[in-house]
Amino acid sequence: MTYFLTFSNMTLFVYYVLSNSAYLILLILAIYSSARYQRHLSSFRVERIKRSPLAPPISLLVPAHNEERSIVESVESLLLLDYPELEVIVVNDGSEDGTLETLKSHFQLLETDVLYIPEVVSKPVRGLYMSQSEPRLLVVDKEAGGSKADAINAALNAASSPYVCVVDADSILERDALLRVMAPVLADPARVVAAGGIVRVLNGSRVERGRMKEVRLPRKPLEVIQVVEYLRAFLVGREGWAYFNMLMIISGAFGIFRRDLVRRVGGYRQSAIGEDIDLVMRFHRHLRESGSDYEINFVPDPVCWTEAPADMRSLARQRARWQKGLLGVLWPNRDMLFRTRFGRLGWIALPYLWVFELLAPLIEVLGYTTIILAAAQGVLSREFFMQFLIFGYAFATMISIGSVLLEEITFRRYNNWKDMARLLTYCLFEHFPYRQLHMLWRLQGMWQFLRGDVKWGTMQRAGFQGASSK
Repeated sequence: MTYFLTFSNMTLFVYYVLSNSAYLILLILAIYSSARYQRHLSSFRVERIKRSPLAPPISLLVPAHNEERSIVESVESLLLLDYPELEVIVVNDGSEDGTLETLKSHFQLLETDVLYIPEVVSKPVRGLYMSQSEPRLLVVDKEAGGSKADAINAALNAASSPYVCVVDADSILERDALLRVMAPVLADPARVVAAGGIVRVLNGSRVERGRMKEVRLPRKPLEVIQVVEYLRAFLVGREGWAYFNMLMIISGAFGIFRRDLVRRVGGYRQSAIGEDIDLVMRFHRHLRESGSDYEINFVPDPVCWTEAPADMRSLARQRARWQKGLLGVLWPNRDMLFRTRFGRLGWIALPYLWVFELLAPLIEVLGYTTIILAAAQGVLSREFFMQFLIFGYAFATMISIGSVLLEEITFRRYNNWKDMARLLTYCLFEHFPYRQLHMLWRLQGMWQFLRGDVKWGTMQRAGFQGASSK
């Protein structure tokens, strides 16, 4: 027993050192990449893309399931985006509320017999509607598919542009977001096959007619911690991985893809819960196996504002679903591990996802258990036990603080010094007790997946009308 506890504690210590070291490296890469991007911005003019005849058309794909409260504002915000040529395709995925009726009323929809060819598989389409007031809007009404992926496939079948951009119905893009996210595509259209922007929490901000009017932090502690979490995940995590072209996920709330390539890999996998990471994984596999020279990019400047869960129950469901999605992608692609033809993906990115993302909850629960037992039985000195906990907490908190400071130094969306002070304060609570709750939710997601529970699920939303804190 003593040997087991000693071995387990040493393993946990090494695990935490490697995990925190990886995040430190990603933070350093993100700082360097952000500095380089800021230098690029000094010579970049979005007006050039806006006026350029070479800017390819984009189809905005908006899956909507029970989005009655926010769908109108979301669609209006998309129609107001600055981009030379775009179409908005909203898919009503068997909503049980008034999503379709709200769209019909506000945008004067009429059913049409426009040609619809199901090149990728989705649940049957019940009808297609075009707007009398906005010719760029098309609404697809279909039977509920039980997953976001199925809804996106229906939109993909209706799309006519060479590039598609997937946007959540509860999200708002900044007006120049498409111009900015398309910059790497226009710079190297032969290599860049996909690009993602940053997703930020809109809770607490002031939204009017689908436009972000004032960026503010929410009042609820649960929502503020998610702001910190999003900044760390995007500004540090994804920017760092993208630096070496090892980005494994483009957020389902805001990502742009070459349509022909999406169709070539079979569209979105209907059974995938984490449809965003699943599609990017299949992009990597297909392009690596075909020997293509490609790049999957992350652009930290274009912003998508999304409504984060405001209550503990909805947040728990969301994080459990994310964990289910991760497991549902990594397991079928386990043959990519340590394979030469997949290069650094198979030797670095995928092992990281397995060890430090998927298995992290199990390792941490086991570690917490054995380290407490070891301390109680005297196998581990209590001084070392306290030092270990303090070191782990301090190091992880430093990464979160670094993410917030990176936001302040580079993009400065939160201009109120009180908001920045609150963000820095909540960095102290992200790794205790929030991390432990997050760990339990992820374990729940893994258990649900193993039981066969792979439903899309729902989240209680306040809608954009409730986004502003009074």
